[in-house]
Amino acid sequence: MSALLRQALARDGAHVVFYGTSLTRSGGWVEIIAGELAARHHGIKITNTACNGQHSRWALENFETLVLVRTPDVLFIEFAINDAVARFAISLIEARANLETMLNRLAARWPECVVVLQVMNPVAVRPPGHDGYRPDLQLYEEVYRDVARARGLLLVDHAPAWATLLSRGEAEFLRHVPDGLHPNAEGYAQFMLPALRVALGLPPS
Repeated sequence: MSALLRQALARDGAHVVFYGTSLTRSGGWVEIIAGELAARHHGIKITNTACNGQHSRWALENFETLVLVRTPDVLFIEFAINDAVARFAISLIEARANLETMLNRLAARWPECVVVLQVMNPVAVRPPGHDGYRPDLQLYEEVYRDVARARGLLLVDHAPAWATLLSRGEAEFLRHVPDGLHPNAEGYAQFMLPALRVALGLPPS
């Protein structure tokens, strides 16, 4: 856990905002992490402004009303998984520009806000022609890694844990991610929550 993140969470009435795709909006991990943070930090406020099916173009358009006006002390961001959807036609250049613009606006308004970027899970059973086809997902994920390195931001990269699962075969992956995109409770518990707990200084379950 970084010193800056520790300080942000320790502020009186600290506000943690989650901003992302359906993996954040409907992912059970947010409620679990929120509960664990609340148990350790009295008066902490949690707001989930993520939206199912959305991407960084939408995120930038709504950044003022969904994030900046909420005075966040900590902001989680993940949009790479939907920026990679072919039918949205969001280039790698645009994806990075959208993310960088949001971070610039945040730094100008709330410079003490600590940002946590996330690389989420891989995707299966979405071949060419499928609405959710993501031919270059790993490249979009790399945008988040590059931006985190360049700006010195905290990155919670879930890819290594999911890679371990994928090495066991697609059937095993689908047991934890039944629709090929959204992990189930067991998937979140095994392959996401451990890394989040480490990053946030929370004890293992």
